[in-house]
Amino acid sequence: MPILVDWAAAEGWNPGLADAMAFHAADPEGFLLGVLDGVPVGCVSAVRQGDSHGFIGFYMIRPEHRGKGFGIAMWRAAMARLAGRNVGLDGVLAQQANYARSGFGLAWRNVRHGAEAPRPVAGAEGELRAASLEDALALDVFPVERRGFLQAWLAAPGHRALAVPGRGFGVIRPCRNGQKIGPLMARDDAAARAIFNALIEGVSGPVFLDLPEPNKAALALAGEAGLEASFETARMYTGAVPALDLAACYGLASFELG
Repeated sequence: MPILVDWAAAEGWNPGLADAMAFHAADPEGFLLGVLDGVPVGCVSAVRQGDSHGFIGFYMIRPEHRGKGFGIAMWRAAMARLAGRNVGLDGVLAQQANYARSGFGLAWRNVRHGAEAPRPVAGAEGELRAASLEDALALDVFPVERRGFLQAWLAAPGHRALAVPGRGFGVIRPCRNGQKIGPLMARDDAAARAIFNALIEGVSGPVFLDLPEPNKAALALAGEAGLEASFETARMYTGAVPALDLAACYGLASFELG
């Protein structure tokens, strides 16, 4: 796992400092490493989520080994591990056509926003406390329950999790560069704003938030906080787009796991 996270950092993906442990908890056998003559040359994650879903991430071949067929070998191994499931991914827009040829259809776009010093936003309302696993499980916007991942995510070193009970929860974590907020889930905009303001209080920037573009309230929050769009991904699935309440999703946990 440290190899995968270091490679992600080298690609400019800015992983969290404790991502390896929490990601591994999502599916301990879901992270694949391609080795040539004892030397790691590529990786991909194929994380099983419940009995019906899966997610592809960490799809990387080392620069000196690209164009040799290792990428397609890693891809086939990942898809074989997730056979029979509705598989999702967050791919760069430039690769959207390639993923479509593998059976993936576009669901929506996710957009990374960031700022060196985000501003608190108006309209915040709600009594905050430390978020529990029960808060996260009750409010998480996801196709299936992801108890193992959320338990590790909330407990990871440096992660700070807050909740407005019954209305929303959010996590901020230290990354190679600055901090990332995610997930940020809320049943109403005032709770999302209260959690966001509390999470950014006293942190050193930059701060990033990866949000689903269909959530206009999340876009408005990001704009009011001074966060600017810097990167986009295409959320795609091999099967039907899950019926998720994106209006309650103000921030994704990560592009690697959804």
